[in-house]
Amino acid sequence: MTEPAFPRVRPRRLRSTPALRRATAEARLHPAQLTLPLFVGEGLTAPKPISSMPGVVQHSLDSLRAEIARAAEAGIGGVMLFGIPEHKDAEGSGATDPDGILNIATRLAVVEAGDALVVQTDLCLDEFTDHGHCGVLDADGRVDNDASLERYRDMAVAQAEAGSQMLGLSAMMDGQVAAARDALDVAGRSDVALLAYTAKYASAFYGPFREAVQSSLQGDRRTYQLDPANRREGLRETLLDVEEGADIVMVKPAMSYLDVLADTAAASPVPVWAYQVSGEYAMIEAAAANGWIDRERAILESLVGLRRAGAEGLLTYWAIEVAGWLRGRPSASGVLPVGAY
Repeated sequence: MTEPAFPRVRPRRLRSTPALRRATAEARLHPAQLTLPLFVGEGLTAPKPISSMPGVVQHSLDSLRAEIARAAEAGIGGVMLFGIPEHKDAEGSGATDPDGILNIATRLAVVEAGDALVVQTDLCLDEFTDHGHCGVLDADGRVDNDASLERYRDMAVAQAEAGSQMLGLSAMMDGQVAAARDALDVAGRSDVALLAYTAKYASAFYGPFREAVQSSLQGDRRTYQLDPANRREGLRETLLDVEEGADIVMVKPAMSYLDVLADTAAASPVPVWAYQVSGEYAMIEAAAANGWIDRERAILESLVGLRRAGAEGLLTYWAIEVAGWLRGRPSASGVLPVGAY
C-alpha cells in the first residue's frame, strides 16, 4: 500500500470552479439588503451633479420620482432621503416644516414606492442649520444636546406624518433614540421604526457628502461624533441605543470600522446595518476612473466585506447598479458577479 500523497488537506478543492465557490460562499449579497441614499434639492428643476461623487446627483422632485421607480424595479430594500433646503436658519426650521423639502419629498416617495420600498428619512438638523451642526447651539456657540432633542422630537413627528416608515437618527446626541421614540408614541405613531446611527465616527470620509448637502459647517463635529481611535465606545453607544428603543443599529463609516461593525453584530439583539459613505464611494470611483482598480470587482468586494463583518443591511450609493448585477444583468465590463456575489 502506498502512502497518500502530501498534503491530504487541500482547501483549494472548494475554490476550483465558479460553482463550488458559489456553493461554499459564507457571505452573500441580495438586492433587498441594499438601501439607496438620495439627495433632494429644493427649487431644482433638473438633477444637479455632485462633482465629488460621479454618478450621484441632487434630485429635483421630478427626477426623484423617476429614481424611486428605478429603485423599486431593481428590487432593493429601500431609500434614505436627505433634503437640501434653499434657506437655512439657526434652528433648522425647515426640518419640521410640513412643506419643507424633505417632508414634501417623503410624501412623493411614499406614493411612488407603494409597498415596494421602505421609505426612510434622515433625522438630523445639519442640512437645515445655517451653522451646519447637527443640533442647535447655546449662547456660547456649543451644540446644546438637550435643546437639540426637543427639535428631534418635532422632526420625528413631522417625518412620520409625511409618511416615513423609518427614521435615520444620525446626529449622535445623547438620548436621541429615547426622545424620538417617546415623541412618536405620544403622537400615536408607534408603527414608525427607528434606525440609530449608533456608532457614527468623526470621519474624514464624509467630505463628498458635505458637498452633496451643501453643508454650512465651520469647524468639526468631534464633540458629539465618536473618536476614530475608540472601539469600545462604539459598542457602548450600541447598547444604549438598543436600551432606548432602536429597532436597527448602524455603524458609519463602514470600511474603516470593520472591527466596530463585528463587535456590534456580535452583541446586538436587533439588526445591524452599515453605511458605505461618500468618501468610500468617491475613492473607488476615482481609482477606477484612473484604471488603477477593477471597478465592478472593487464595489462588490467592498460590500461583501461589510456583510462578512456582520452587516445585515447596507446603505450604498451603488444600490441600484449592484442590484442589477445580482439579478443577472451584466456589469459595464460585461462580467456577471460570481462566487460570493
